Amino acid sequence: MTTARRAAPLDLLPEVAAALAAGQPVVALESTIIAHGMPFPRNVETALAVEAEVRAQGAVPATIAVVDGRLRAGLAQAEIEAFGRAGPGIAKASRRDLPFLLAQRRTGATTVAATMIVAALAGIRVFATGGIGGVHRGAETSFDVSADLQELAQTPVAVVCAGAKAILDLGLTLEYLETHGVPVIGYGTDRLPAFYTRDSGFALEHRLDDPEAVARVMHAQWQLGLKGGLVIANPIPAALEMPRAVIDAAIVQALAEAAAQGIHGKASTPFLLDRVATLTGGHSLDSNIALVLNNARLGAWVAVAFSRSPTA
Repeated sequence: MTTARRAAPLDLLPEVAAALAAGQPVVALESTIIAHGMPFPRNVETALAVEAEVRAQGAVPATIAVVDGRLRAGLAQAEIEAFGRAGPGIAKASRRDLPFLLAQRRTGATTVAATMIVAALAGIRVFATGGIGGVHRGAETSFDVSADLQELAQTPVAVVCAGAKAILDLGLTLEYLETHGVPVIGYGTDRLPAFYTRDSGFALEHRLDDPEAVARVMHAQWQLGLKGGLVIANPIPAALEMPRAVIDAAIVQALAEAAAQGIHGKASTPFLLDRVATLTGGHSLDSNIALVLNNARLGAWVAVAFSRSPTA
């Protein structure tokens, strides 16, 4: 017995719906960074600044979340503020969590993986975030690999990021993406960025230096019928990167504390980012905000270039 597939319970903010209907550029933004990535009120300030940056570059922002059991592409300012105030009290939603949030009519802040899913359902092809998840250090025994990587292998959205988060095993993350056929593009760089720093020490095979070139690769991938997305690795501006020794020392200490306290799974990334911010006197948070804004800017440029292509 088969049943017809129902349309996803998806609501678009009117501004987003109008832009998509007109073929205008739209950039997806995640909501986990608001609820779980930064403290209040800087989380709200950053989210609104990121939306403003996308608009300033000629695209429409669509902050994605789950609200009362409905997928949302685009949040009003009051909703962003509510997410920021509630913080970790809002569920952190990846792919596996979406059915439960919808069935139970709950609210959730979407991770990279869940944001990609909702963006693809809405018809949004470009997503800007801080850093993607990846293979965790020690994954050879824990098997702790972010669902973000598998989503990149199957969902057709280009993700602009400053590489994977520096708390991860970046070498194994690159290997995983290669195995699953996910293109990793260095934007203006031949090296994989390491979130807070511009160079992880790992070389990239593909470098592109302008948004139009990135848009052409996006079109080529999907015209071939290749499933999955792309990673557009955009290094943090040189003037804002952190000293490598400082950030590495903070990460090592934060990882040791997480292990000692038995913190793992979806709780590990928020814990580690918070501890790194504390250990660096807040400097890592400043760098995080700077790179998110930088990625939003590039995301808008890529979305504009993609929308102008005759094959868009």
